[in-house]
Amino acid sequence: MASKIDKIIEVLKDLESTAPDIEASAVVSDDGFIIASVLPTDIDEDRVGAMSATMLALGERAAGELDRGGLDQVFVKGSNGYVIMSFVGTSAVLTTMATKDAKLGLVFLEMKRATEELLKLL
Repeated sequence: MASKIDKIIEVLKDLESTAPDIEASAVVSDDGFIIASVLPTDIDEDRVGAMSATMLALGERAAGELDRGGLDQVFVKGSNGYVIMSFVGTSAVLTTMATKDAKLGLVFLEMKRATEELLKLL
């Protein structure tokens, strides 16, 4: 029988196969620890976890102080692509990295689907 972590990794791999513009993904706890990931070997898991937690905290603060309501996503666009973070319940986040030419509508749709699956596992 597959462990919970194995099932989460399966959801992440499925996410990347259904949205080919997604190059990497991870589920990170709200305190910055990697729960599970599908990351290239040149990306440090600890750094992804720490950055995700920091960006979410800053996003929550900005959304609150600027009266934008509860934070749903943090979206970063760089010259080499995107980093998109979405909450999975109240204690985890799905962090994805997508190509610079990503079809963002598809990425967001598949992230939403993956988030619903992850909620059942966490």
